[in-house]
Amino acid sequence: MNRKLEQFKAHMQGRKVAVLGVGVSNRPLIRYIARLGARITAFDMADPSDEVLRRTMEDFQAEGIDLAWSTGKDYLKGLKGFDMVFRTPKVRFDIPELLAERERGAVITSEMEVFLELCPARTFGVTGSDGKTTTTTLISLFLKEEGYRVWLGGNIGTPLLDRIDEVEETDMVVLELSSFQLHTMRKSPDVAVVTNISPNHLDVHKDYQEYIDAKKNILLTQSFLGRLVLNASNYESRSLATEARGRVVFFGRFEEEGLPGAFLTEDGTLAYREPASGPRIQVVPASEIVIPGRHNQENYLAAIAATSECVSPAAMARVARTFRGVEHRMELVRELDGIRYYNSSIDTSPTRTKAAMKALEDRGERIVLIAGGKDKKCDYTGLGEAVLAVSDRIVLCGENIPQIERSLRVAAERRAQELPTIVYAQSYEEAVLAARRLAKPGEAVVLSPAGTSFDRFRNFEERGNLYKKIVLGL
Repeated sequence: MNRKLEQFKAHMQGRKVAVLGVGVSNRPLIRYIARLGARITAFDMADPSDEVLRRTMEDFQAEGIDLAWSTGKDYLKGLKGFDMVFRTPKVRFDIPELLAERERGAVITSEMEVFLELCPARTFGVTGSDGKTTTTTLISLFLKEEGYRVWLGGNIGTPLLDRIDEVEETDMVVLELSSFQLHTMRKSPDVAVVTNISPNHLDVHKDYQEYIDAKKNILLTQSFLGRLVLNASNYESRSLATEARGRVVFFGRFEEEGLPGAFLTEDGTLAYREPASGPRIQVVPASEIVIPGRHNQENYLAAIAATSECVSPAAMARVARTFRGVEHRMELVRELDGIRYYNSSIDTSPTRTKAAMKALEDRGERIVLIAGGKDKKCDYTGLGEAVLAVSDRIVLCGENIPQIERSLRVAAERRAQELPTIVYAQSYEEAVLAARRLAKPGEAVVLSPAGTSFDRFRNFEERGNLYKKIVLGL
């Protein structure tokens, strides 16, 4: 019996609960705690006339879930007198309304914090500036291939608290954890992976140090039985080793003497060694991995280092030879008139787009790039060079056009070449049609925004789905 879960259920009966943000993760949360007898007020900044919010209200009403609502510009004015407050990850923990409610005695928490506290199974948590979704997915696939029952969720888009009753001790839980989810986390997963850390989300975090400190919460409360997986090639990730409480293993493209973990051998094989003095265990030749790019080799190495204690090399190799990638990550949408259309809407930062361009360069691709989104105060250094290595025709559509264009100009000057052809689009329909006109048979059109979707979409999935719909309608 899960005693903590039973205590939680009893505790929620009759509690006055506020839920901030009625997005993807908090809707199942509302349904779950409503069944437990909580009295819920839903807070959302969307205007009452917003179509998505209106449908959400109607759905809850149709399900017989009676909620009080506080919406619109001043939606937090009524945040007073609650026993518990569940915040959505994007709501900062230190806004005045939350601080005041905490002083009045409310518990401030989140869906993910409660899930980790109540989960009876072994947990794997993955965070990082880039690569965390693919790494999280690979870990879950490795475990499934080995025969475990696996629960996959977190920032990858699937909340799990409403499924907690079904999770058993013998299961495995794999979570993608963003800096926003980790910011107030006081419970670390059993196996923690930090893929890398570079400046990101500085439009929300006060500064880079706060962003690093948020990531660090993934490991600070691990027990001595915990396992921490760090990127040997990334300074910020590697430096976390000194704060580990459990065992530390590393991953990287190059083998280092004295470092246990996963690496690429001189002949191009993914392998691992643990302990550092132990035998080298070969997993799979890098050439046999279906998804392209050096960054994906690193994602595989991170997943290998995370699971080598409980997954066989044979199971890992079977996944590598069959897994075709995650939706919205260099996803082939279709081929039309000899032109391939790829959706990589997940590329929400310049770093991600640079990695995508490098993967295309390694494959010898020539592309027309569609880029642009909302800036996160990121560093655009090197983006222009990465783009010009594969493209001389770019379609820009989004708020961060000036930053991308500046990077392209700097790169063109450095390479002593003319500025590439740049087309500006007001909509994604315009952008796709422009890219189609610019592309030649044998080339590809690639959506890789180098910015978030929040200039015109709710999330990168919505952006990618619109792109795919337009492409499939050509």
